[in-house]
Amino acid sequence: MAIFKNTQIYLIFIIIGLSSCSNRPAINLDNINLNLRIERFDQAIDSLNINNLEEKNQIWQKQYGQFYDDYMAHMLQAGPPQDTALLFKNMRQILKTPDFRALKKSTLNTFPDLEQEEKDLTKAFKYIKYYFPQAKIPRFIAFFSGFTVQSPINEDYIGIGLDMFLGKNSPYYPALIKSIPLYLSRRFTPENIVPHTVETYLRQDLYPEPDNANTTNMLALMIYNGKILYLMDQILPEVADSLKIGYTKDQMDWAIHYEGDIWAWYIKEDLLFTSDTQKIQKSFGEAPFTPALGTHNESAPKLGMFLGWQLIRKYMEENPKMTLVKLLKTDNAQQILKESKYKGLN
Repeated sequence: MAIFKNTQIYLIFIIIGLSSCSNRPAINLDNINLNLRIERFDQAIDSLNINNLEEKNQIWQKQYGQFYDDYMAHMLQAGPPQDTALLFKNMRQILKTPDFRALKKSTLNTFPDLEQEEKDLTKAFKYIKYYFPQAKIPRFIAFFSGFTVQSPINEDYIGIGLDMFLGKNSPYYPALIKSIPLYLSRRFTPENIVPHTVETYLRQDLYPEPDNANTTNMLALMIYNGKILYLMDQILPEVADSLKIGYTKDQMDWAIHYEGDIWAWYIKEDLLFTSDTQKIQKSFGEAPFTPALGTHNESAPKLGMFLGWQLIRKYMEENPKMTLVKLLKTDNAQQILKESKYKGLN
């Protein structure tokens, strides 16, 4: 297994020197016994100094397991915990780096506690357990790594890179604009922690994208991404739609207003069944806008995801007895399109 499954990589420390529209009945979650805790490795590492490297290395290997290995070797790139000579040498340099100390201070000041995030994640994963009783609940571990990765995931944990959620007023993101465009960093806010973590879990654990012929064309990818966003509707019913898909309010308003025209454009351009990777990338990749549509760069990006979302909402509306488990097992994209009766407007 890869150490990080499809995580978002941004910038690495230089070691040397450096609201849903889903209509559904109320669900009683009272009988689901779950109380999630986010482990604060970012606070733990605050206790690290050049004199206790060996002690902490032994303790953290046992306490944090695979996460600690991944953190030291791949996030900080300081070296594997088992290679103590290399690890300690690099960590002594990292601990002296002003950038490391400043980022640690900023992260701890921004997040003195994660009580609200724990509460919101607990509720979200109660919904997941309600719909998918066999779902495995991972460990949640908060950390900072110098803008290396936002939400790493492995077999037994999901990481929460707090330095990637410091807020719109953080001075770091404008300074990193060459590596992290502002259209991405505008989402690096505390309110994005829970939806981003849930989306990571859905995409990488509960319902990974099938690696087969069913996802080689535009429609199949629309259906897959539409299912992910529909799952988020059910799991995060109080979260704004714009947060789920990563739009600004203006982009969300634009997409809703022009939904019929966007669908008509996809039909006119014969995009639904294309396997052209460049065209697919423009429909699902991160971008500030969609160049082919709108004027003055006002259009929303990721329109394949948006249309797939609306299509799945329409499909579920037309099939009220369809469960989420059955929805995920229904992988015939053309059948879903036909039965949805979707025409570009809900």
